Amino acid sequence: MSSTHAILVTGGAGFIGSHVVRRLVRRYPTYKIVNYDALTYAGNLDNLTDISSASNYAFEKGDINDMDHVVRTLHKHNINGIIHLAAESHVDRSIEDPLSFVRTNVLGTTSMLEAFRRYRKDTGIEGKFYHVSTDEVYGELGDTGYFTEKTPYSPRSPYSASKASSDHFVRAYHATYGLPVVISNCSNNYGPNQFPEKLIPLMIHNIRKGIPLPVYGEGANIRDWLYVEDHAEAIDLIYHEGRPGETYNIGGDSEWKNIDLVRTLCKLMDEKTGRLLGSSEELIHFVKDRAGHDHRYAIDFSKLKNELGWTPAADFIEGLSKTIDWYLANDAWVERVTDGSYKEYYERQYGEK
Repeated sequence: MSSTHAILVTGGAGFIGSHVVRRLVRRYPTYKIVNYDALTYAGNLDNLTDISSASNYAFEKGDINDMDHVVRTLHKHNINGIIHLAAESHVDRSIEDPLSFVRTNVLGTTSMLEAFRRYRKDTGIEGKFYHVSTDEVYGELGDTGYFTEKTPYSPRSPYSASKASSDHFVRAYHATYGLPVVISNCSNNYGPNQFPEKLIPLMIHNIRKGIPLPVYGEGANIRDWLYVEDHAEAIDLIYHEGRPGETYNIGGDSEWKNIDLVRTLCKLMDEKTGRLLGSSEELIHFVKDRAGHDHRYAIDFSKLKNELGWTPAADFIEGLSKTIDWYLANDAWVERVTDGSYKEYYERQYGEK
């Protein structure tokens, strides 16, 4: 077996995954980082062009439900640990097609767990399985309080139910088979390379195009926002130092009402693009609220702070400004990912109120 520490990152061509892969490739030159991705609509190797030729990086195209291929990949690269990010993650899509979320998030995660269990049994490797999850498994909050690692699960969408189920399977593999696992549950991510179905890149794209900005209901829903590079740092830390069997919440300490966030985006975009007439706020278009739309999410990340010393570094406005700058400088990337099938979905999802 190779003495090089090798990590398999599933979903490494996606939004969060690409930032994790980039960080690990650059931070640990003696490691081998293997990106395992099916390259579905949100997986894009353009996200990793800057490190694609690095000597400690490799890409393997594959489906996490193809257990035999996963096992072969683990053996091929002498993998020591897995960071499992591959998932269907858009709530609106889960409402439209819940079974695809079951296949990827529940069956896919269980397939990865079983593949890693068999691989460890064959090789004797003591590696860790790190499952990246979401705060949405906890349900919703009122105007006060925070999610902690002890908050009971209460998923309210097909997406969050599929992630809750996957979390339970991860814990079951730890309890039943002794698989060394860690789980993290994070708040809403934002930053460069995010597929423009999510709120922030969608609004940036639409403001740039001068087309309506669809806001659910009255925009009163509240989310905690986490800059993706802060999340990648937390994942790096938890993978290396997190205690097996433990869960760690990762939050951004940046709660915003959706409508306030959209208005702030409009103001920043108008400043950066030199808009001369009117305001982009005139493009705000309230649409019918999402079914089962959770009111508020907020994360208590004191366990992660106290045990591993992590806190988010990015100021939200600063992070938002950097995100806008990236999208304004990467029009070609946005055009490539917003293809015809996405536009058809967009029209179905954000029709008239």
